[in-house]
Amino acid sequence: MSFNARIDLSALSDAVAQIKSEIGKIIVGQEQMVELLVISLLANGHSLIEGVPGVAKTVTAKLLAKSLNVNFNRIQFTPDLMPSDILGTSIFNVKDQEFEFKAGPIFSNIVLIDEINRAPAKTQSALFEVMAERQITIDGVQNDMEQPFLVFATQNPIEQEGTYALPEAQLDRFLFKINVDYPALEEEILILKNEHHREDHDLFQDIQAVLSAEKIISYQQTVKKILIEDNLIKYIAELVNQTRTNPNLYLGASPRASIAIMNSAKAKAAIEGRDFVTPDDIKTVTVPVLRHRVIVTPEREMEGFTADRVIAQIIESQEIPR
Repeated sequence: MSFNARIDLSALSDAVAQIKSEIGKIIVGQEQMVELLVISLLANGHSLIEGVPGVAKTVTAKLLAKSLNVNFNRIQFTPDLMPSDILGTSIFNVKDQEFEFKAGPIFSNIVLIDEINRAPAKTQSALFEVMAERQITIDGVQNDMEQPFLVFATQNPIEQEGTYALPEAQLDRFLFKINVDYPALEEEILILKNEHHREDHDLFQDIQAVLSAEKIISYQQTVKKILIEDNLIKYIAELVNQTRTNPNLYLGASPRASIAIMNSAKAKAAIEGRDFVTPDDIKTVTVPVLRHRVIVTPEREMEGFTADRVIAQIIESQEIPR
């Protein structure tokens, strides 16, 4: 069934297809992770990527950054990392006889934080302002981040030694929590064949930059104009409200989660070439938006309930708007 779009989304859709193609030169499978990272980019939201070591979390984030003509920095989080190691610090300039600010690695367009749960609370708190407001205040001076600014962070869900749980306030600043599973058998066979034929060839050498910073900002503005009807806005609010009254959940989601679902559903629609949101767009993004914002009650957790399972039940129980 064809329709006439109010907004020309052909260039955006083509760019997304190109980005996926560039990443697909190296990454086998993991379509959901790539799709959600691209949605995160267009919705101007940060993403937390969780999975066991070796499932291409870091490589995929680096490939996405490589396919964009923007500045990129990687920060390896460790227990001894200090806030100034991330944000920067003021250094006394003997020549000018005054302090000057030396920017830290957070000052970039795309920042990959590897193993984010390895740094203690003091270092974690350094990210609060910059992730929420895209600015850093140091010595009373506000430093605005250059747009676009996105944080992609990875963490290992299994290893506990030397790790620190992320505070709920920080988790809430991530648009998505993306869970990365093991590849299927056929995909793993293809991974091995590709690695065998690659020999010493540089993984990132053939990746071409698809979008400039200006284009990314333009597409982010376009996504905001995607149409969403009032009954779908109500549908989103009802889904999030259900998390606050569900007996299986100790903590429900905040209004920030409602906004995150709406914005990411708009980005999903834009990728599909539609200038309007459908219920399926909302259902696609609801689990990755909510899974890190809700907490299952201890009793249900002991019975094997997960946040994903409870959210799926809420989605199934909610009547879809017609």
